[in-house]
Amino acid sequence: MKLKLSNEVRIDTPPGKNGANNGNGQKTFTSTLTTTASKIPASELDVLCLSHLRWDFVYQRPQHLLGRRAKHARVFYFEEPYFDSPDDAHLEVTVTSEGVVRAVPHVPAGTTPAEVAILQRELLDEFMRAQQINNFILWYYTPMALSFTAHLEPQAVVYDCMDELSAFKGAPPELKIRESKLFRMADLVFTGGQSLYEAKRDKHPSVHLFPSSIDAAHFKNARVMQPDPTDQVGIPHPRLGFFGVLDERFDRALLHDAALARPDWHFVMVGPVVKIDPKDLPKAPNIHYLGSKQYRELPAYIAGWDVALLLFARNESTRYISPTKTPEYLAAGKPVVSTSIRDVVRPYGELGLVRIADAPEEFIGAVEQSMAGVEDSEWLARVDRFLRKSSWDLTVQRMFALVAEVATPNLETEISVQQDTAAA
Repeated sequence: MKLKLSNEVRIDTPPGKNGANNGNGQKTFTSTLTTTASKIPASELDVLCLSHLRWDFVYQRPQHLLGRRAKHARVFYFEEPYFDSPDDAHLEVTVTSEGVVRAVPHVPAGTTPAEVAILQRELLDEFMRAQQINNFILWYYTPMALSFTAHLEPQAVVYDCMDELSAFKGAPPELKIRESKLFRMADLVFTGGQSLYEAKRDKHPSVHLFPSSIDAAHFKNARVMQPDPTDQVGIPHPRLGFFGVLDERFDRALLHDAALARPDWHFVMVGPVVKIDPKDLPKAPNIHYLGSKQYRELPAYIAGWDVALLLFARNESTRYISPTKTPEYLAAGKPVVSTSIRDVVRPYGELGLVRIADAPEEFIGAVEQSMAGVEDSEWLARVDRFLRKSSWDLTVQRMFALVAEVATPNLETEISVQQDTAAA
């Protein structure tokens, strides 16, 4: 976009030169002040993401959003450091299958937090120069990244708040202070669920709800029976399945009690164990921990389940969660039983798409109803009508439409005037 502003400037000049004489040996020249607002369309701005999540960990919101963005513009994903470098800090740069440029810092063990911030800033600045990242959106998943990014000058700042990180086990004590600073700095705040939106909407003038969405076509593959994965094929039916991270949010007591009460049911747990000791997970002949799986593998596992479970404890760390797996289970066509997580109760429980139960006996009863075939073709039709309202593609489109409204141009001002000369 070109903006032209005409300014009248007075320049002392001898008579006889071009210009209008004002009668005092001075001539007045009109020059043009040209301000070039190099406003890159929002569809072309680079995205520089600062995240606490590993790209190759569980496939979730950042991968869905930024992987789609990478089809249209450059995306850079800067992660938290590993403390494993034998000598100098360095940056490991790779390109994901989605085309996202992933940058992972490696710093020496024992580096202090203050030193880490300095090293990350140096690594990031060098990385941005090498990649020629000049017109960009800063996209935060963690406020902790402010310690090494506050000096940057982006065209827009987005805080995509997908969790209440301060409630998670091991959260840094300064996280809330950093988040307050990020609220003051951000142009837009997105939230990953209704409860989180309600908690954050008064903290910033432009907070927008973008709840967990769905790649329906991917998970609908589970509606067609397919060969069982090798580590699931020998598990008897009925199978009750869960996929996701097994951490402090996971309801271990409920799993233990349900497995003990119904030894004829088999509980299939798919996902990594994080922040808790694996020895603290309940053990029983009918509980099967299959470990972490690739996103592309999940429909094959779900296809072999009879009921899908949301086994979340009710505690501070789950107060604001909006599980992405809820619409994914439903897209797979499986009946779902969940504990009373607010963002599952609203809307899924209230619409009769998911059964809600907390106490072991109630949870078992809800599973029994699901296995009795109550979720019929009419239920599945309602599921599909609901899921048609959202998709990750649509979410990305709506998010970047908002970014386009707030992105500011880089201004390059050029003033061309004749050389000053003294009055005649």
